[in-house]
Amino acid sequence: MTAPPIAVEQLTRSYDSQRGVIDLTFTVQPGEIFGFLGPNGAGKTTTIRVLMGFLRPTSGRARVFGLDCWTESTEIKKHVGYVPGDVRLWENMTGVQFLDFLCAFRQHIDPAWRRKLLERFQVELDKRIKHLSRGNRQKLALVQALLHDPLLLILDEPTSGLDPLMQHEFLTFLREERDRGKTIFLSSHQLSEVERVADRVGIIREGRLVAVLTVEELKRRRTRPMELVFAQPVDPQRFADLPGVRVLSVQDDGRRIELGVQDELPALLRRLADLPVIDMIYAPPDLESVFLTYYQAETIPPTREEAAS
Repeated sequence: MTAPPIAVEQLTRSYDSQRGVIDLTFTVQPGEIFGFLGPNGAGKTTTIRVLMGFLRPTSGRARVFGLDCWTESTEIKKHVGYVPGDVRLWENMTGVQFLDFLCAFRQHIDPAWRRKLLERFQVELDKRIKHLSRGNRQKLALVQALLHDPLLLILDEPTSGLDPLMQHEFLTFLREERDRGKTIFLSSHQLSEVERVADRVGIIREGRLVAVLTVEELKRRRTRPMELVFAQPVDPQRFADLPGVRVLSVQDDGRRIELGVQDELPALLRRLADLPVIDMIYAPPDLESVFLTYYQAETIPPTREEAAS
């Protein structure tokens, strides 16, 4: 297929008087993992439901492999593996009955591929689904999306409910699928998850796309919180001249200072060597630290050319 796996242009979806998504424009290229980052309620799931043909756009256009997501959704689903954010399965079926039922709707399911997926994700097949844990239900949902070896995966919070080892295994699997030429649209609110696998990232804020970045650019923009405790008060202005360092809060007359740190860690450590530090907590970056850039001030959404690049 020569058309882009996903092409969205000026997409708006409203719910009566409530905001859905507004004027989204972006393109997902073949063979890439495109992370779609945003907090709950930002519009991630609405976007995915439009892509899957479950919602009709209020205006604008969404296409998958050149096919219109609303009028040609049946054809699109032949080439897409989908995992919803809120997985609902037929609870009175066993896992094997559920997969057999779904396979009956697909042609050319490779039995060897099915066995490989079941072994890799350690899916429980004999219990009724209503007796499965949340994690095992999620694994069953992942396998059903992969059974037909689709060209495009559209995944809405796919690691929800998985234990850390299985999260790692699934993200490794996604990288392998990308290397096989698959395209993956990964919606998440977990920054670390997206950073580990994505090639590019779209950031959605209150229904609007505010940035499309490479993962390298995303890492440069993120902020890691550092909490410092001093034996005596320290003037927060001691950090004012350090690029990439911001004072977020000052407590206990300067004995406790929280910083936001971007790239200039060596310069900061040299400065701290001259100060009476008695404790330091340097937390991993989270999604909130990325959104500080976009939520503390109004940000102009990217142009169509920037988002499509």
